[in-house]
Amino acid sequence: MIVRLWGTRGSLASSGPETAGYGGNTAAVEIVNADGNILVLDAGTGIRRLGAAIDPSAERVDILLTHLHMDHIQGLGFFAPFFRPTGEIHVWGPASATMDLRTRLTRYLSPPLFPVRIRDLDKTGEILDTSVMHVKALRRFY
Repeated sequence: MIVRLWGTRGSLASSGPETAGYGGNTAAVEIVNADGNILVLDAGTGIRRLGAAIDPSAERVDILLTHLHMDHIQGLGFFAPFFRPTGEIHVWGPASATMDLRTRLTRYLSPPLFPVRIRDLDKTGEILDTSVMHVKALRRFY
């Protein structure tokens, strides 16, 4: 298993010499298992560089959004595999009693907040809330 941290900064991406040691991108973690399956945890600004590094021949990428704060989703529209003609992308996120995940993400990925609509990113794949799968999480306050 390979784990790469593409973004670990909280709340606000920042660049400069003072962030060179630990990076300036917000949350994005890549996990590749022994079979080459790719799981991305969160879609902060670090997902842009992560997406550019993924081999274009990758057949599938799963993205698990831990929660929908801006620093965990703001890079989603810049994820290069969304714009490639092949491969599947499956986006998973927290369930809600009032709106499905696609509807909640559309609030951010649409004008006037973002120039590209989520339907324009949607290629082969799905946007699903985690009510269709079991995810065990530990409570964390920050």
